[in-house]
Amino acid sequence: MARICVPVCVSLVSELADAVRAASEVADMIELRLDYLAENELSHAGEAIASVLQSTQKPVVLTLRPAEYGGHRPMSAEGRLFFRLQNPFLLRPDHEDLWDMEVDLALLLQQREREGNDVESWGQCEWARTICSYHDFVGVPADLKNIYEQMASTRSRALKIALQTDDAVDCLPIFKLLERAQGEGREFIAIGMGEAGAVTRMLGPSRGSYLTFASLDDDKGTAPGQITAEELRSLYRIDRIDRQTEIFGIMGQPVSQSMSPYIHNAAFAARDLNSVYLRFEVRDAKEFMRRMAHPKSRELDWNLRGLSVTTPHKSTVIGSLDWIDPAAREIGAVNTIVIHDDELRGYNTDAAGFVAPLLERFGSLKASRCAVVGAGGAARAVLWALRESGADVTLFARNAEKATELAKQYAVPCESLTNSTFAAFDIVINATPLGMRGAHQNDSVATAEQLRGVPFAYDLVYNPIETRFIREARDAGCETLSGVEMLLAQAVEQFKLWTGLEPDREVMRDTVMRALD
Repeated sequence: MARICVPVCVSLVSELADAVRAASEVADMIELRLDYLAENELSHAGEAIASVLQSTQKPVVLTLRPAEYGGHRPMSAEGRLFFRLQNPFLLRPDHEDLWDMEVDLALLLQQREREGNDVESWGQCEWARTICSYHDFVGVPADLKNIYEQMASTRSRALKIALQTDDAVDCLPIFKLLERAQGEGREFIAIGMGEAGAVTRMLGPSRGSYLTFASLDDDKGTAPGQITAEELRSLYRIDRIDRQTEIFGIMGQPVSQSMSPYIHNAAFAARDLNSVYLRFEVRDAKEFMRRMAHPKSRELDWNLRGLSVTTPHKSTVIGSLDWIDPAAREIGAVNTIVIHDDELRGYNTDAAGFVAPLLERFGSLKASRCAVVGAGGAARAVLWALRESGADVTLFARNAEKATELAKQYAVPCESLTNSTFAAFDIVINATPLGMRGAHQNDSVATAEQLRGVPFAYDLVYNPIETRFIREARDAGCETLSGVEMLLAQAVEQFKLWTGLEPDREVMRDTVMRALD
């Protein structure tokens, strides 16, 4: 069973009881972030904190972290140690309560104890009830091994290293330290902060991490990339993850808004498979494929079995594959990788996923006049699928040079998107990410005026379900189709490629619709 620790961060002592009670309902351990308490509150809060702790049976981690290590406000070493000396009763004798202490403080205190200086004024440390921690909010330090060895030289019960990660491969040194700590018999907490480090939070416990951190809800995380305890339990089924768990995931940048984890994890659960689907924030696709994915060169011993590939890596990954499905090769984009024996095999399920809802709606697309907006990996799959279906296609894009090359490949006319009108077309398809939740959520590739007279508009963006493009199309009188339909159809094909099984399609649909609601 994974041990999930939920931080409690409140500024007033009077808020502690309710916050601890709420955390106790979802957590295995509670971290009490004392540095969040207002200074005038903290100075006389000892007895009140002790009273609150009696209300929970869950073990508690007491943390008084200074600003330079990610804490809420500046605090001197003397001030932090003085609070501990004045409040030794906060560690309940009949519970597995622990103090979190930064490595610089731990080394200083251990040196003073060794020298026999000022032990009374600094306080005798209960090392068996201490976590020695190190945080770096910039990145992975070059001297990480030395930092670990300094921490390991203390007599602390457990060690904790939390590092900012900007690419999935930044998790490798974190996992390697976790493996080393296990070999040395040290209790260790390994955390990658940021979206790229989320994989360490989900896989850490199965690889020996003493605990993992999660927030109570989406608004109460204390570190970048922290997800909720409920998601860890229900979405990722963290209590079932072990070293034999088959691992799948989506690689791209960004991936934080992807609904694929909801779809595939629900499908795995419905089939009772020992599988989990994660998000991999990847900047350098070639490095990720070499160092983490390919069985012959990866540096992590894990049961990675398949990947979804999204923007901007659908074409880049091709050079790292051992075999490519002919359709994917012709399209020039791979969105699905299957790891078979020692090979990486590439497929494209976007094409089938895109066209399936249209064929269900129209029966045939032969001679249908289709306008495709976009010139990226998704547009490649759309053009290929429409050509195979016998449609009459015109390509529109802002980047004329990039679009012209793609248009030549598929022998279709290419027009500039600027000031275009689409009244002559039966179907208009947005194959760009414009309108996706985030910075460009309120943008659209076309206005209602440009879409007036078009019978059908199809947006491949699925998050949010109702994009600006969909709203503009409805205002123009178009029938519309959300990208959710393509998302589900291509996910079904991915699931079958990875597992050889048919997924529960209704479970997949219900799950993603709830997640997008």
